[in-house]
Amino acid sequence: MVGYCPICGKPVYFGEKKRSLGRDYHPLCLKCQQCQRQLTPGQHAEHDEKPYCTNCYMKMFGTRGTSPRNQSNQKPPKYNLMRTNSLSTRIYVQQT
Repeated sequence: MVGYCPICGKPVYFGEKKRSLGRDYHPLCLKCQQCQRQLTPGQHAEHDEKPYCTNCYMKMFGTRGTSPRNQSNQKPPKYNLMRTNSLSTRIYVQQT
């Protein structure tokens, strides 16, 4: 069965595929959507079904610091665990 690359939409054949986060990519298509750095399967984060390196992901979608003033009436923010393939990397994102 031939899968299709989620980045370019072309068929990905068995001999050339890089499988990560449940999808098959061409080796040159598996790169960070922000900085264009080549990524290794399973060692990246995903947002809106697009791969990002850990640094760009945290800069763009990671937790934001909050100001200490005016927090007495506010509820603490809720966080969701984003899906990753790495056993040691867990990325939490604040719900909006």
